[in-house]
Amino acid sequence: MSKEKGFISEFKKFILRGNVMDMAVGVIVGGAFTAIVTSLNTDILTPILGLFGGMDFSNLFIQLTHRDVKYATLAAAQEAGAATLAYGNFITAVINFLITAFVIFCLVKGINTINDKFSKKEEPAAPTTKKCPFCKSEIAIDATRCPHCTSQLEEK
Repeated sequence: MSKEKGFISEFKKFILRGNVMDMAVGVIVGGAFTAIVTSLNTDILTPILGLFGGMDFSNLFIQLTHRDVKYATLAAAQEAGAATLAYGNFITAVINFLITAFVIFCLVKGINTINDKFSKKEEPAAPTTKKCPFCKSEIAIDATRCPHCTSQLEEK
């Protein structure tokens, strides 16, 4: 019983750890973002590209079976049970990926630029040591005599 309770409490501790929660939020937001990018591609970009290419990418396919009948659309071929190679869907997925990667790149670049503007630039710390001109040992910056060679140091 205590072993099971220990396992459950350990799992609960793992789940409630900050980075796991951050990852969960990231997955949820990523799913929503994917839906937006997919809609941008299928509802806006693909029709615009269709004006130039004269076709919609999602209907590009190669019919592998039922060669005696030519199907006009991918949906009709799949409904009839024909095996199809839907390379148009692959092109659409590649476009979705490129759009997603570009938007994420722009967001990260913008966030980094904002962070650089507002982050306090730390000034380099004043040196705390110097080299003895006689023995080349490292000594305290305010030393007047080298503890290693006992030479008298010039005041600066």
